[in-house]
Amino acid sequence: MKELTAVGPTVEDALQSALKQLKVKKEQVEVEILEEGKRGWFGLFGNREASVKVTVKPNLEEEVRSYILSITSFLGADPTIEMTRKGKQLNINLSGDKIALLIGKRGQTLNALQQLTQLVANRYSDQYIHLTLDAENYRKRREETLAGLAKRMADKAIHTKRPVHLEPLPSFERKAIHAALAKDRRINTHSEGAEPNRHIVITAR
Repeated sequence: MKELTAVGPTVEDALQSALKQLKVKKEQVEVEILEEGKRGWFGLFGNREASVKVTVKPNLEEEVRSYILSITSFLGADPTIEMTRKGKQLNINLSGDKIALLIGKRGQTLNALQQLTQLVANRYSDQYIHLTLDAENYRKRREETLAGLAKRMADKAIHTKRPVHLEPLPSFERKAIHAALAKDRRINTHSEGAEPNRHIVITAR
């Protein structure tokens, strides 16, 4: 974290001096006024310069990138990281060798990394950040897999006329199944249980 103490005739002068030296904008820093400054008699005797401590705020994207690389390095992977941010939404895509290590069985490793990375992102943000972490388009492939599973389980519920309980899934994967079956008027879907064992139940109407 960069910080600098600067002085000047006024607080504003000291601040501008610090910003120039750090090569940043005012909105990128936190300012602590150490000394207000004081003009002496006739502007000549007893002058005391203003003093400020300026600290550069952490950059959210840089902190997130650094965190992901530290975790993936521990797992034995060195992915390329692409980020796109639109307002409160931050989308991250990982690519490169050994990407399967970062996805894990049924995306469990990727889901865990997404949850941890979201905590890191919100530590460095003034507003709540919604974060999606993907790895070489795995999320879309997983969504297609879940849609196929949903259809098969819906058919099973209709055929057996018994509720079908799916395995526990993360909330965004449960939403994908609800969405896949939303237009099927033959069945109803709802979720039961508490996290991390919350799961979808499909019943015939």
